[in-house]
Amino acid sequence: MMYKEKTANFPRLSTDKLFSDYANEFSFNGYIDTATRYIEDFQLVDATLWARFVDQFRHNSDGEDFGWRGEYWGKMMRGACFTYSYTKNKALYDVLAKTVCDMIESADCDGRISSYSRECEYDGWDLWGRKYVLLGMQYFLEISDDENLNARIVKSMCAQVDYIMQRIGRKEDGKLLITKATRHWRGLNSSSILEPVVRLYTITGEQKYFDFAEYIVGLGGTDVVNVFDLAYEDKFMPSQYPVTKAYEMTSCFEGLIEFYRHTKNERFLTSVVNFANKIIETDFTIIGCCGCTSEYFDHSAVRQANTNNEKIMQETCVTVTVMKFFYQLALLTGDPRYSDAFETSLYNAYFGSINTEKVIEDTARESKARHPELVLEPLPFDSYSPLTAGTRGNGIGGYKRTRDGHYYGCCACIGSAGNGLAAKMALLTARDGLCVNLYFDGEIKTRLFDGTAVTVTTSTEYPRCGEVKITVNPERETEFTLMLRNPAWSKTTSLKVNGESAAVCDGYIRVKRFWKCGDTVELSLDMRAEAIYPTPYGSQIIMSKPIWGANYMIPVFDEEDEMAKYHIAIRRGPIILAEDNRLGYSVDAPVDVSVNNGYADVTLTEGKATYPCMVEAEVKLCDGKSLLVTDYASAGKTFDERSKMAAWILTNK
Repeated sequence: MMYKEKTANFPRLSTDKLFSDYANEFSFNGYIDTATRYIEDFQLVDATLWARFVDQFRHNSDGEDFGWRGEYWGKMMRGACFTYSYTKNKALYDVLAKTVCDMIESADCDGRISSYSRECEYDGWDLWGRKYVLLGMQYFLEISDDENLNARIVKSMCAQVDYIMQRIGRKEDGKLLITKATRHWRGLNSSSILEPVVRLYTITGEQKYFDFAEYIVGLGGTDVVNVFDLAYEDKFMPSQYPVTKAYEMTSCFEGLIEFYRHTKNERFLTSVVNFANKIIETDFTIIGCCGCTSEYFDHSAVRQANTNNEKIMQETCVTVTVMKFFYQLALLTGDPRYSDAFETSLYNAYFGSINTEKVIEDTARESKARHPELVLEPLPFDSYSPLTAGTRGNGIGGYKRTRDGHYYGCCACIGSAGNGLAAKMALLTARDGLCVNLYFDGEIKTRLFDGTAVTVTTSTEYPRCGEVKITVNPERETEFTLMLRNPAWSKTTSLKVNGESAAVCDGYIRVKRFWKCGDTVELSLDMRAEAIYPTPYGSQIIMSKPIWGANYMIPVFDEEDEMAKYHIAIRRGPIILAEDNRLGYSVDAPVDVSVNNGYADVTLTEGKATYPCMVEAEVKLCDGKSLLVTDYASAGKTFDERSKMAAWILTNK
């Protein structure tokens, strides 16, 4: 049986265990709603910004410096479409429809859409940018009911890919290998076009697009090694692959997910799952990102408490990309570990990246000194996040100036996808019921697999507290299973159904019954504050140093920082608690946190923090005093020493 969402364009194939219904209606309260609407107002309804991004294609702006301006439009379109599926803001939809039309009209006479000139094409980031044009159009199809516009979009996408296929392919056919259609990352960035090519096959059913996708998969992502085979063999960490660019590699594996959905080749599923599990095991930090060396996989799980890591680390593009990857894995496998990982990223690295104070980064100010015509404006997202004592605002990822005297960055464009994905992830559909994944205060109107309408209302202060009450209101009394995610960090979860205690288990708690209007479940999660310590590792070899002119990565001998062992992190629920200089102390001064049986003594407070936050608390110290902390996401928002912050807290022992 093929499950079809309420869109004419994207049937969800039968490989998946869980499904995201585009017909869901959301009404959330609290931080998720505030953050989503903030980004919508700040960025996504700005018609001038969309026009600026399309302009890069009309004038082939990237041909001059082999840049990546071509990624901006599609990245932001994907997040905008996710956001629209939550807000249903007509003004946003109208802006998106207009810019899609503009992008279609920017095409050459043969349908080619590129920010590179013909003389410069298939080099640098050309195919990477084209990938995002295709993805942007495809995600717009998911929210569009305009059949005439949809037909124009599909026609444009076919023309774009047909043009690419004329020139990219097998060497014996006189074409350029896709892994050679760039000067970066041994072809990894160009190979990531796999995802929209498979999705175009899903839309059209045209065999030539499947064949092109099969060709891309066969090359394995790079011209030096097949990364899909490496993942299948499961002998190496991603940080040991010959190419370790985290964002681009994960994007290739997203394409492999789409390819698996059609082929049902278990080898591909194994590759994807192995890769995801290796990320979580070896490169996933306490805030839910990867990479302590710029934007590379580099065994961050053990390196994260080193004080000598780079400032350019824990990139927002990586955060959002792994969130989307985990979202896809949650749908594909039904395994709650990917939902757990998604939640960690959301509440820490992702929310922390939102530029709530609209600070203008020093990168832009320094650029204006060289280019006086530059217009200084804040960007909606910060690009890099500190772990040990440090500041936010350490650079604009993917910074490029545009023709009209403005600038933008990659992380600023990808960011909105995080909020939109959170709404999609909150409640998923299973064949036998519903799956509550994220606990947002508010209401979701959804439907069962058989079409029965159900309203799910959640009352909670989560993640500030662990009490969650869910009221189920089906349109008629009906039997189904309600799945509730029991986070791995909650060791003593309890559950009541209509006031009666019920059994719990790890992973998803399944409650099967005949549900009628007003039935309730009450979940109580363990919110004790867990003490986390760095993992000793001594030394290791990682691949985290690019030699740009040679397009090559070389091995690096990495040694554990002797200061790492003097740090502790505190996780309360999904939240990492962080220090901030604004709380009345220096984050560089060591403290001794009182820890008993693996847990810190933490007391929630209100009104003591000097800045807005989701959670504030006092951590008991060994000398009887206390340390005021807040959630990591709210710390560091001035982007300077005033709000110097730390997720890994320095101690004396």
